[in-house]
Amino acid sequence: MDVNTYLTVGERYYTPSYKTDIKGKENHDQCLLFHSNRICVICIAPTHPLIAENKSIEKVNFQVTEKVNRLENKVSGKSKKGGQWLTEDSPLCNVTCSDGSQYTICSCIKGKLIEVNEKLVSSPHLIIEKPQAEGYIGIVLTPKIGTGQKPQVKLLTADEYMQARKLEKIVKTPTN
Repeated sequence: MDVNTYLTVGERYYTPSYKTDIKGKENHDQCLLFHSNRICVICIAPTHPLIAENKSIEKVNFQVTEKVNRLENKVSGKSKKGGQWLTEDSPLCNVTCSDGSQYTICSCIKGKLIEVNEKLVSSPHLIIEKPQAEGYIGIVLTPKIGTGQKPQVKLLTADEYMQARKLEKIVKTPTN
């Protein structure tokens, strides 16, 4: 059996959902990988301009406002006390490319920020090279069902995303 026929950990244990045209910007799509334990890994979707246009990323900045630096997020304990609370529109980081273009990556869901990917500060190219693995943006703990929280924002399944973007299959980089 060829090693490429085995599923990756992400494919085995996470269910991908997609948020398209974030903040009304065409193709600014993100992939959210949901685990059964309420963990959500936030990634860039294959149609996002960073990947689709093979941008050269110069910098990833987690200082999203004057007072909020996502790198300073500290959580502890089973319920992840101290995590920064996020809404769908909360920025996680700002990405600056060598051509001068800038992109703000948002959380797309409500929850507690568990961590951001600190590797992106020193190796920003991982966002493009391994978007759903080492290039993930952050990890969020979603609220428990029945805690008074509204259901998640409308997200697309992988099939719906492929239809919406007219893809034959989800484009994967060799190291995804």
